[in-house]
Parts: sequence; structure tokens; C-alpha cells
Amino acid sequence: MKKILNIPNKTRKPLATGTLRRRYFSAALCAWTVLLCTIPAMAADDPLAIITNLSDFVFSIIKAVGVIILGWGIVQVGMSIQSHDASQRTQGFLCLFGGLMIAFAKEILTTIGAI
Repeated sequence: MKKILNIPNKTRKPLATGTLRRRYFSAALCAWTVLLCTIPAMAADDPLAIITNLSDFVFSIIKAVGVIILGWGIVQVGMSIQSHDASQRTQGFLCLFGGLMIAFAKEILTTIGAI
């Protein structure tokens, strides 16, 4: 059997006191930041109000996308009229009516009774 000698490693340098102090204060600052920057979350009284607000938010995003598509459809129809291209005109009108359908999706769904 080999005998293992317990020789201390003299090549390793001890950390400078400035480095230890900087690490300690960095850790303390992170801990205080976590403790002081927490915000309590308050629950609403009515859970249906949260769902209604989320639904309104989602439909407003859908309406914004629909208006963007509607604007692009108008640009395509205008360019097709200028260039006398029937296939581009058809594509422009499809984009225009699709944008209208998307922009007024909530109103259409409310009218037919789906919401």
C-alpha cells in the first residue's frame, strides 16, 4: 500500500482582503435588493373580473393585428389598381376583408351570441 502524505498546497495564494470584502458587500447588496424590492400581490375580489380584463386585453391585441392587416390590404388594393394586376387586386381585397373580420372579431362574436 502507498502511504499518502498530507503536504499542504503552498502554491495557492490566499484571497486578498479587498476581494473578500468586495464579495461580501456584493452578496449583502444582492440580499437587501431582493428583500426591499419585493411587491406584495393583491388578489381581486371577483375572479370573473380578472377573466373579463384578460379577455378585453386579448381582444384589443387581436383588434390591433386586424387593423394592421386591414391597412396592408388597402395598400395592396391601391398598388393593384395602379399596376392593373387582377390577381394582386384579388389578394388585396381578401387581405382587406380578412383584416375587417379580425378587427371586428369581438363585435361579430357578440352579435352572433358566441360570447
